[in-house]
Amino acid sequence: MKTLHITLFAAALTLAFSASSSAQSMSKTEHKAAEEKIEAQYKSAKNGCGSLAGNAKNVCMAEAKGKESVAKAEWEVEYKPSPKARYEARVAKAEADFKVAKEKCNDKGGNMKDLCVKEADAALTSAKADAKLQEKTTDATTKANEKTTEARTDANKTVNDARKDAAADKTDAQYTVAKEKCNAFADTAKDRCLADAKAAFDKK
Repeated sequence: MKTLHITLFAAALTLAFSASSSAQSMSKTEHKAAEEKIEAQYKSAKNGCGSLAGNAKNVCMAEAKGKESVAKAEWEVEYKPSPKARYEARVAKAEADFKVAKEKCNDKGGNMKDLCVKEADAALTSAKADAKLQEKTTDATTKANEKTTEARTDANKTVNDARKDAAADKTDAQYTVAKEKCNAFADTAKDRCLADAKAAFDKK
């Protein structure tokens, strides 16, 4: 039942995007109507979760809400395309996936649940880092194409700095997951695991 409702919801969203090629020429009224259609599809999907119970219902609700958030963000990209709009759409997708993943972690217990949450956190951090890198890269490249050689040099520096920041964020997130995995051990084995994690991610 859950899969059916989600499939129907996705199909409805696909129809909602079918006019994307003419999105930029839409009036504000037409744009609002498109948003309202997405909201209506969300309510339908949410109602479909009513037949479920427990954490399965929570997961279903998170999936429905996530699809609505992503659909709205992607529609904004079609309506007013820009590096910022594309960044926000990527973040919306990352946060939607994160919320669903966290709900699914509630089906686990003990260290397995803790590790599941840390992995979800790491995936979110990584996705946001990639989104920010893409935004800065696109913005810098666009500006460089419009200006002088000096501006291109500045743009390259901005992109390189963004890459370093993204890599650092990902490394920190992966290190957090590695440390959490060490909690499955005790005493000397745990100390060795933590030491290996520090060495692997160059942490002091």
